[in-house]
Parts: sequence; C-alpha cells; structure tokens
Amino acid sequence: MNRKKINIKTLIINIMKNNCLKAFAIMSFMTCGTGVLSAQEIEAWVTNADRSMLFQQQPEKIIFGNEEGKGLPIIIDDRQEYQTIDGFGFAMTEGSAFHLHRMSAPARQQILKEMFATEGKNVGFSYIRLTLGASDLNNFVYSYNDLPDGKKDLAMKKFSLGHDYDDIIPVMKEILKIVPDIKIMSSPWSAPAWMKEMYNVRGGALRNECYNAYAIYFTKYVQAMAKEGINIDVVTVQNEPLNSRNTPSMPWYWQQQNEFVRDHLGPAFKAAGLKTKIVIFDHNCDRPDYPLAILSDPVTSQYVDGSAFHHYRGYMSGMSTVHRARPDKNIYFTEQMLTERPGSKTINIASSVKRLVVDVTRNWSKNSILWNYAADPQNDPHTDNGGCSMCQGAITIDGDKVTRNIAYYAVAHASKFVRPGSVRIASTDAFDPGVDITEDEERAEVRRATVVEHSNVLPNVAFKTPDEKIVLVVANDSWSQQAVKIQYKGRFANLRLAPGSVGTFIW
Repeated sequence: MNRKKINIKTLIINIMKNNCLKAFAIMSFMTCGTGVLSAQEIEAWVTNADRSMLFQQQPEKIIFGNEEGKGLPIIIDDRQEYQTIDGFGFAMTEGSAFHLHRMSAPARQQILKEMFATEGKNVGFSYIRLTLGASDLNNFVYSYNDLPDGKKDLAMKKFSLGHDYDDIIPVMKEILKIVPDIKIMSSPWSAPAWMKEMYNVRGGALRNECYNAYAIYFTKYVQAMAKEGINIDVVTVQNEPLNSRNTPSMPWYWQQQNEFVRDHLGPAFKAAGLKTKIVIFDHNCDRPDYPLAILSDPVTSQYVDGSAFHHYRGYMSGMSTVHRARPDKNIYFTEQMLTERPGSKTINIASSVKRLVVDVTRNWSKNSILWNYAADPQNDPHTDNGGCSMCQGAITIDGDKVTRNIAYYAVAHASKFVRPGSVRIASTDAFDPGVDITEDEERAEVRRATVVEHSNVLPNVAFKTPDEKIVLVVANDSWSQQAVKIQYKGRFANLRLAPGSVGTFIW
C-alpha cells in the first residue's frame, strides 16, 4: 500500500490555522451572534439631590466587563419574571384639565407631547386616572345625573357626561392623538347626592334602593366615554371608601361594596358586554383585610380583576399580603400625593423613587399612579369643604409657564423606559442573602464562598421591556457616594451615584 509522505511541520501549521479559525468563529458568534460577550453599553439617566442634574442623560457610556470590583452586586436575572406593567402616571383631575385647557394651543401641545411622548427628552407618562364625576380637586362638585331636591332617576334617563365636556374630554382627545393606547382608569368620589342616605356629596352611604341605578350609572359612563373615543380600561368602585371627610366622598363597608359588585355592577357590565375591569378597595395599604374579605365571596370574585391601594397609611407590604392570599388577582397602586417646596434648592428624589417606583412594583403592583397631573401656583382648584389645599401637581401651570415638580421627575425615571407590557424581573434586594466570593487567606489561587445574611445593596427594581431591553432603577438613599456594582449574565458593571440621587440604567 502506497503512503504519501507527511510533512509534520505543514500538518502542525494547518492544524493551528484551522483551530484558530474555529476559535475566531466561536468568539465572533458569541460576541456578535448572541451578544453574550459583546461590549454591552449601558445608557444612564440621572437625577441628583442638589438639582445639578434633573432626569438627564449621561454622556459617558458604561460598559459591561469581567472586572468584579468590591462588594456584593445587584444581580439581575431576566429568567425570573413577575407581574406585567401597565404603566406609570397621574390622575387627570378636572382641575388638571382646567389649567391645561386654558393654556395657549401651542404651549399646551408642547407640554402634552413632553409628558406623553417618549422620543428625545420626553418622559412618556403612560397611565391616566380619571375621576368618575367630580373629585376634591374641582372648582365645584358635579355628577353625571344631578337632579333637583326630591327627584329620582333610577333608570338613568337623564345621564350625561355634562361638565366633562368642558375640559376633561377635549384634553383627553389631545393626549390620545399622542398615545392612542394609553391605559385609562376611572374612579368615583361619590354617587349623585339624590342616591345617598344624607342627600349630600360629602359622606353618606349609597341607599340600597339605588344600587341598581348606580350600576347603570357606571355602565352608561363607560359607554359614553367610549363614544368619545376614550376607552376606560379599569374602574374602581369607590375612591377611599373608608374616608368620609373629603368633598365629595362616600363610605362603603366591605359588605356593602361586595353586595354592589356581586349583585349589580358585575352583572350590569356582563350584560352590556363591557370589557372594562372592575377593581375593588382603592384605599390605604393598612387594610388588606377589606379586599380579601370581598374576594372571599366566590360569586363576587369572578367579576373582580384586582385590588387598588394608596399609601397614606400602612406599609407597601399590604399589597403583597393580598397578592400572597390571591395571586390570581391583580394589584394596582392608584394614588399618592408627592410634593416639594416651590423653589427648593434640593430635591428629595431618592426616597420618592424608592417608595413609589421600587417599593410599589416590588409589592406586585401593575402600575404606579400619583395624585394630580397639574395645579396652579396656589395648588388650586380644590373644593372648600374637605378639598386638598396642598395637592401640588406633577407640573405647576401659571398661564403658559410650566414648572416641573418632584412628582414629574420621580415618575419619569420609570415611565420613559418601562413601557406598558414590560415585565418586572428578579434583582437583588437589600435584605436578600448574598454570596461573597473571596481569595483564600493563604493561597490566592483558591476561592472561598461565604453566604452573607443581607446583601445591603441600594434600593432597586429591574424590568424587561417588550423590545427585550433591561431597565434597572436604583435609588441611592444613603448619605454617601455609592459605587453600585451590577451583575448580568455573569458580567459586571460599576455605576456611581451621588448621595440622594437616582439613576435609570438601560441596556
């Protein structure tokens, strides 16, 4: 058998060439094809406590690398998913719409675009809470069926959106031109006075004989708004059912709200073919027993999408308590007033974002809605007897002049990048245990793993967006400059945040 002579040197060179090509191909695939080892850039938007930066994009790009640095990292794990996010925004009270509608058309269009669009420096607020009738931030109180004393209209023949045509509907139509699919919730402060025990808009429960009429009232409202092109995604049954001190207001004990939803509102929406979700409670986190009592009724539960919360009392963990008992029902965060002193040289941004973005979403809420888009420099309008005289808007409107307040910046840190349809994903919490990997004391080549009881990382929350980006919001609520180490898919990046500052990081 003839055998060709083999040049050993040539063979070795060919093998080396082939292996190098294979290695290059593998590295190219890993860096370009999958992006796992690519030089991922992190985009950063920062607000500093001294107002030197207010939701400002940073010029420097942060790069993921292999250098671990010191301290335990915030580990982001996009394989662990939690609730889907509906959006972040404010209540469009009649008072807010009143001021917006009285701006000049160019000024109004400019601020609405800034608030609701996402391109450039616009902040992309993505949720609106309307008031179903008047709230305490109105020039005057009205409902959609106001009647003279002694009159009734149980069939709702005289129902009309009435004063909503003055400001709310025109402003909403302008917003919908900018973002047609924005999520909209609506909440009543009171039924019409003639339906109530005290025949007064302040306090006084709904009379039993009017339960069915009030269900028709809700139904006609959703249908009438839909005819105007305003689709109501969610209604809550009552704003603050355990507070009768506002004007307007209306108390509901859970037994009454349960009966109303079970026997009247739920069946009315079903019969009308409405897809609008029904959400119960809409009050403080200190009373998780209220929604859980209603949800314990299996008939009522079939009509209820979830429970809504405010944070004037109690702890955010009250929302997690309800989620733990009923994980099949959604959680909504529907109101919180956030104010600052006009002209302040500092901004309390870190604690605000920690509470109203980080804590709200870590406790399972699908959204975060703060109280009131706009007011004037005197925080007007508001009702005289039980209205809020200190309720500052996200923006202050003085003619065509607009001032952006702390609530604007706090919500912007989430709304611009955590778009509707995003999903909260796992990230290390301060009280999560961590693993510290260190060198052996005597042998540097040996690694040791130590379990740390608390990671003590900064308050943070992470999301995965519909276009597969990761968004991490971090609040430095400490008094010192912090080097924030993050870990994503085994690679590391080091971020810096000044004391009291907040950063939103996107990659």
